[in-house]
Amino acid sequence: MSDAKLKPSDIIAGNVETLLQQLGSAVENAAIREELKQSLKQLADLKFALDESSIVAVTDRKGKIQFVNDKFCEISKYTQVELIGQDHRIINSGYHDAAFFQQLWTTISAGQVWRGDIRNRAKDGGLYWVNTTIVPFVDQDGVPYQFLAIRNEVTELKRAEEELKMLMKQMMQIQEEERKRFSRELHDGIGQSLFSLLIQVDRMLYDKQDDHELKAVRSHVSQIIEDIRGLAWELRPSVLDDLGVVPAIRTYIDNYSEHYGIRVQFDSTLRTRLQPEKETAIYRIIQESLTNIGKYANVDEAFVTIHATPDQVEVSIRDYGTGFDPVVRSKGVGLFSMEERARICGGKLAVASGIGKGTEITFVLPSYPA
Repeated sequence: MSDAKLKPSDIIAGNVETLLQQLGSAVENAAIREELKQSLKQLADLKFALDESSIVAVTDRKGKIQFVNDKFCEISKYTQVELIGQDHRIINSGYHDAAFFQQLWTTISAGQVWRGDIRNRAKDGGLYWVNTTIVPFVDQDGVPYQFLAIRNEVTELKRAEEELKMLMKQMMQIQEEERKRFSRELHDGIGQSLFSLLIQVDRMLYDKQDDHELKAVRSHVSQIIEDIRGLAWELRPSVLDDLGVVPAIRTYIDNYSEHYGIRVQFDSTLRTRLQPEKETAIYRIIQESLTNIGKYANVDEAFVTIHATPDQVEVSIRDYGTGFDPVVRSKGVGLFSMEERARICGGKLAVASGIGKGTEITFVLPSYPA
């Protein structure tokens, strides 16, 4: 048999007929020759199916393009002649930072498969998204000698995701504005009216100090005022808008500890104001997390930290209570709301828990404008 080695890229590049001729002339046994022919035919069929469904490229170990299929040329607007010998920077849109591609290259250089979404730029300047899988072909020592990239266009899906993100952002902004409006109405409208009523009752009591029914009415009105203040605070604390998220969290924790009987250790290195939507997201995520701890964790202590760097803010809410199994947990409205708030701010939310091991919710978001 010939010393020529069959590489995956030879099949992908479509050199099936040449390989059949080479193998056919090198193999004397007719049965083996027929078996090889059938195997190569099956690989050729797989290549045809791949070409019809996906954008395909093969590069060498340095990332130089060795093969692209017609769909690659169709979406990139480049010809095969223009692409062969280039690297994928020819279609780099500039959307992803250097760290993104460094992580990609580190993964595939280690012989591991990389998966993710990439935004590219076509020759005519048009932008398009591709869901990408890069598979390294490794030698006997486990060192990659080629890379196969299989892509599927997801531009419309990305556009729909962005539109949904904008709709969710608008909905949450409207929700917060309505919360703010109701909070002010309760505090400045109904609250002030009840306070005026309380003053009138006090005047009546000045003349009728022994009127127990009037005293009972005063006590009742006073309790209603406290309830309204609490409701107004839950809807939207004014300190969040006036002073920022850290003072708002401190005040919320004081009220929370009094209500649930749970001590909260709070530590923050955030010294500056953030964008209003980011401060709101931090406040709501901490609020929702502590509420869940109060209802389900069965603990007497919780921990909240806000750690700020020049580039990002990391929020952590942790307890050592009952916990839950993340695999079988139900995805409630509260967690969905937290995830959406994180996503809208360009951040990420992670939940780590285990039965009997407590729960930690981590929220990381960029501190610079999105």
